[in-house]
Amino acid sequence: MNLIIGIILGLLCLSVLVIIHELGHAIVASRNGIAVEEFGIGFPPKIFGKKLKNGVFFTINVLPLGGFVRLKGESDSSKLKNSYGSATTFQKVKVMLAGVVSNWIFAVIILSVVAAIGMPKIFDNQFSVSGDTKKVFGQVTIASVLTNSPAKKNGFQSGDVLEKINNQLILNDQQFIKLTRANSGKTVDIQYKRSGKNYNKTITLGSDLSKGIFGASIGQSERYKSTWSSPIVGFTMACQLTGATFQGLGSLIYNLGSGFFNFVIGGTKSANSNFSYVGDSVSGPVGILGVLFPQVANEGTGQILFLMAVISISLAVMNILPIPALDGGRLLVTLLYKIRKKILTEEKEEKIQAYGFLAIIVLSILVTVSDVCKLFK
Repeated sequence: MNLIIGIILGLLCLSVLVIIHELGHAIVASRNGIAVEEFGIGFPPKIFGKKLKNGVFFTINVLPLGGFVRLKGESDSSKLKNSYGSATTFQKVKVMLAGVVSNWIFAVIILSVVAAIGMPKIFDNQFSVSGDTKKVFGQVTIASVLTNSPAKKNGFQSGDVLEKINNQLILNDQQFIKLTRANSGKTVDIQYKRSGKNYNKTITLGSDLSKGIFGASIGQSERYKSTWSSPIVGFTMACQLTGATFQGLGSLIYNLGSGFFNFVIGGTKSANSNFSYVGDSVSGPVGILGVLFPQVANEGTGQILFLMAVISISLAVMNILPIPALDGGRLLVTLLYKIRKKILTEEKEEKIQAYGFLAIIVLSILVTVSDVCKLFK
């Protein structure tokens, strides 16, 4: 059930982010005199369609995977009145960057809300306003369970929230450790929560500290709550996450390149660690819907919103990359042809975009295979 809820929640969040991206393109295009012919939620086949007063054909479609915008004369060489092709270079740049900017601004708004709810501790140098920050601790949660331990034998799992021992409320991880050590070798009653449901178990704790009294590593999240400074924290956190995303992308490209080089020089064994890093670092729609959202589905609104903000920033960063078929790639091609004073014909543009789509499809297949493997693990 948690998996199904997570997938539905993930589809909804991803769709909202893609719609906001496309809405950014549509609004900026319209304000710069470019006619928006269609704005669709989801992808065809069409369920519902209506022409709005501003002339935009609004549609709702079957496939719940975001949305799209169709502009008049989308080819760079189009000369139709009020078309994308007939717009100035500066107007085209604004339209192409609008989706990226919309995702980033939306992430700032979400992170501002998260800052008011409680921003999770992510960075060692994480920004906060000292005079307006309250540290809040989360629930004590099992991170991993040791083999042949009392916790393992009694069916405890990673993600279980530990609430009480012998009816004594567990306030923090250190208190839990003290209580288990004080009751080593004894039978205790533990109340815990899993996937939002309450459970109760009577177990006998171990007596050998070296082998583990309870037999699980536990953790407790830290959150930083702000009031008036929430927008400032939200903006700064978006900047930190953007920097971290670019840094992670750089490491990804480096390891991918090193992996291919090591593969050519020393074979699969030599390249294995580089490729393993790449596989563990990348997640596509399957990984996001099947792994990430089910994990946070029961962790509260703040955690769900934070994940949504992270994905929104990732979408902004990925779309700004100079890859044909993405906003950044199309922007690069347009500017290169403008600098060279060459005409970007519809045929050339379609060919360039086709190569870009092919590269993205190949990459998507590889990422999806990696996601499925993670899901089954």
